[in-house]
Amino acid sequence: MSVRLTQLSHGGGCGCKIAPAVLAEMLAQLPAAQAFPQLLVGTETADDAAVYQINAEQAVVATTDFFMPIVDDPFDFGRIAATNAVSDIYAMGGTPLMALAIVGMPVNQLPIEVIQRILAGGAAVAQAAGFPIAGGHSIDAPEPIYGLAVVGLVNPAHLKRNCDARAGDYLVLGKPLGVGVLGTAMKKGLLDEAGYSALLATTTQLNAVGSTLAQLPGVHAMTDVTGFGLLGHLLEMCRGSGLSAHLDMASVPLLDAAVAFARQGIGPGAIERNLASFGTDIDFGSQIATWQQSLLADAQTSGGLLVSCNAAAVPTVLAAFREAGFAHAAELGRLDEGPARVVVS
Repeated sequence: MSVRLTQLSHGGGCGCKIAPAVLAEMLAQLPAAQAFPQLLVGTETADDAAVYQINAEQAVVATTDFFMPIVDDPFDFGRIAATNAVSDIYAMGGTPLMALAIVGMPVNQLPIEVIQRILAGGAAVAQAAGFPIAGGHSIDAPEPIYGLAVVGLVNPAHLKRNCDARAGDYLVLGKPLGVGVLGTAMKKGLLDEAGYSALLATTTQLNAVGSTLAQLPGVHAMTDVTGFGLLGHLLEMCRGSGLSAHLDMASVPLLDAAVAFARQGIGPGAIERNLASFGTDIDFGSQIATWQQSLLADAQTSGGLLVSCNAAAVPTVLAAFREAGFAHAAELGRLDEGPARVVVS
């Protein structure tokens, strides 16, 4: 029995995320959280994971991430979902300890062998990253869902939040953009083998370099770029830090295969939802084409780490990325005093 996983779901990968503006409205009526002195990172700045300090040198990092298929191959889907989930631990400067699987499957539509392959893909990533999947929970769901809840550790001295960027910092991105565009092209039957290989290579590349970057002098803030696109996650950094960002479009790394599709207007619905959520907090220069705007707002699944560091640290940050195999890592802008917004030129 041949099953196309992407045909069983209405969305795929981090493109399934609820739009930033809608999510903010949903959370607006929650009562104020009780103060816990040991809670170093909570919901205040839309950071990548929660962090709870347990002693002077250790803090627990906890996160969860799951979504519907972005690819049809079940093993690849499992790999991408697991790589994406553990990325939040690395984005905080932490190291994963263990994970629990989150599984929702239409058991009457998917053969057991397909579900086994999804789980095997996730297990393969966990083994490569050096942590166990120690349990989990499963339900019979109308659409395939897979992901992980991951627990890690970080030294509070090396913790990197998205709200600690400083004026004058430069921005470095570890992976190229365009994953959502390629996923949509694949779902439409337009993606060739080379394009699929590019999609798989970037979405299964572990961001483990984050624990190294967090310990480098001059690195002030870090986040990973996922469902809200580069613009959305950079805007969260700007709002948390009280700064303005300036992006140089020519320096933004892009997946070559995604550029042609973006020029044709091909991309996930999350692009329009993201752009609508940003409002006037994004200022596109007159020379920035519509397709470029789309790639900047494209929902990235298992996207790259976005690092804010001082000028002196940029070469060291880029060298760390290169040594870890991130060939597309690039310096693409800077942060300055000013209202929380992103200017693209």
